[in-house]
Amino acid sequence: MSKVTNVNLPAERLVEIALERNEGILTDTGALRVTTGHYTGRSPNDKYVVRTAGVKDRIWWGNNAPMSEDAFNKLYEKVTAYLAERETFTFEGFAGADKNYTQSVRVVNEFAWQNLFVQNLFLRQADTAWSFNPDDVITILAAPGCAADPATDGTRSEAFIVLHLEKKMILIGGTHYAGEMKKSVFSAMNYFLPEQGILSMHCSANEGENGDTALFFGLSGTGKTTLSADPDRRLIGDDEHGWTSEGIFNIEGGCYAKCINLSPETEPEIWNAIQFGTVLENVDLFPGTNTANFDSEALTENTRAAYPVHAIPNSIYPGTGAHPSTIIFLTADAFGVLPPISRLTPEQAMYYFLSGYTSKLAGTERGITEPQATFSSCFGSPFLPLSPFVYANMLCKKIEEHKTRVFLINTGWQGGQYGVGKRISLRYTRKMVAAALSGELDKVDYMNHPVFQVEVPCTCPDIPAEVLQPEKNWADQEAYWQAANDLAERFQKNFANFPDVPAKIREVGPQPVILEEMVG
Repeated sequence: MSKVTNVNLPAERLVEIALERNEGILTDTGALRVTTGHYTGRSPNDKYVVRTAGVKDRIWWGNNAPMSEDAFNKLYEKVTAYLAERETFTFEGFAGADKNYTQSVRVVNEFAWQNLFVQNLFLRQADTAWSFNPDDVITILAAPGCAADPATDGTRSEAFIVLHLEKKMILIGGTHYAGEMKKSVFSAMNYFLPEQGILSMHCSANEGENGDTALFFGLSGTGKTTLSADPDRRLIGDDEHGWTSEGIFNIEGGCYAKCINLSPETEPEIWNAIQFGTVLENVDLFPGTNTANFDSEALTENTRAAYPVHAIPNSIYPGTGAHPSTIIFLTADAFGVLPPISRLTPEQAMYYFLSGYTSKLAGTERGITEPQATFSSCFGSPFLPLSPFVYANMLCKKIEEHKTRVFLINTGWQGGQYGVGKRISLRYTRKMVAAALSGELDKVDYMNHPVFQVEVPCTCPDIPAEVLQPEKNWADQEAYWQAANDLAERFQKNFANFPDVPAKIREVGPQPVILEEMVG
């Protein structure tokens, strides 16, 4: 494959090599800080699935760009020729913490720091004592310096992430962003696990002292990693899980935490995990120092820390758990209209799962001057090779079979939209999560929200009653109901993408109200 192939080097050696090759800088906590150049996040428009006879009738092509087998073969030759001229670093480990369903994974990297990244993010052989299966392995060839030529390679840009599901082969080039490796394996597992009757999920998970398991679904910036890293509960995993007939398991062995504005006061578990062996991606440094400035967005707002799950003291590794007793859907509503917590029926759970709502903030992307609604089916549509109904139907059956309670929690704004209102206190959100998980909210009365049709608790321990009712935090009541109606219409417009959904699901979604009836 290459001039020199280093296989499963220990973290200490990978850090040494990365420093020797000027791939990164060692921070004062011992973390390896790297930058990824032009690409500081995923590049979904540069992701492809090879359209072969074996998969073409199963793939959700409305969500996945096809690539011909000929084009893949040419890129494969290009990548392998590029890597053959370089020293490479190979990781051989696993995806899937349940030994009955684990998948061998091999990653060949151009850079030592990226090999440390995958060693952090996937399950290591030394930590599991499982047998690596070279005959059934997902292989990633990651060559950031190998750029595609759109004119000859048929790509949209110099970057490419290509999944050949029949060959279990993934090619990545033209981008240094390490998250592409993590998410491409997840995309592959989202294809293979449902074939085995396993629901694959873009969610975090933790376990209480009594063995009760909770799942947290949510898009980036909603608090999924933050809320699952709870000092009073054991972390199973922070991003990707499978749900079998026996329980749940973490697909990964590490965490990829967003760390913009990270502080030891609000997120002590993540803060303390940033130590030797951790990879810090695109985190700015204070001038003239090797101290991370987590408040800076100089390189990107999407700053990241990659570390093994066992860097969190109260974690489970490899991560498995019982059937979930509680599921929490997280959304950061920048319009300031959703209740901070509400309870969902199984039908509503399916509606909000298919919707996958959160919102982008003004200023986070060029051209965005006010909040924008974002819908991502199953809270992770970029990683779904199959129709979202495959995952939604499986989730609905699991909820009903195990009588799992489901809550929608808004970690966004109250009292007005972003720029006017205030972000809901993380302290309040943690208390609401705790009340939901403990069963305290099973004992209280609920009121129905006229627009979103969800059940809002009338009381919650240690939470002021007015916090629970978003309309009471707006100075202008008519403005609140108008904003709520506007968001309801956005939900309905998005849900028009699912014309075959049964009426009993469609009817439980948000419905605009008559303003005069609400303020008159």
